[in-house]
Amino acid sequence: MTESRAERFVRELQELKIPDPAAGRSGLWLRTGATLMVAGVVVAVLAYFMSHGTTDALAQRDAITLALGGVAASVVGSALFLRYSLTNFLRFWLARQSYDLDELGNRVLGAEIRYDGVAPAPR
Repeated sequence: MTESRAERFVRELQELKIPDPAAGRSGLWLRTGATLMVAGVVVAVLAYFMSHGTTDALAQRDAITLALGGVAASVVGSALFLRYSLTNFLRFWLARQSYDLDELGNRVLGAEIRYDGVAPAPR
């Protein structure tokens, strides 16, 4: 069996049943978070100009309410974006750490198994 290190890593990821971040809903939530961040800022800026463009107190209060909604949408969007972008990064970081610890354990025990066809270096 001569499979490369990358092929072995992919196979072990599949055995661990770690979902691919490109598939599923995490990408949808990531895009939703980014959209909410941008849309919230746009709504807040438009509400600012709306409140300063009139002398009617009722219209100004409506604009303040819209601005607060925009700020809230930006905060929620930032939290969604941060959560799902960190999840994607940390999932593969953890899998990589697991793989590296396995390799270290094999080397420490002296039972290094090489899958790339190269013999272990003499000690």
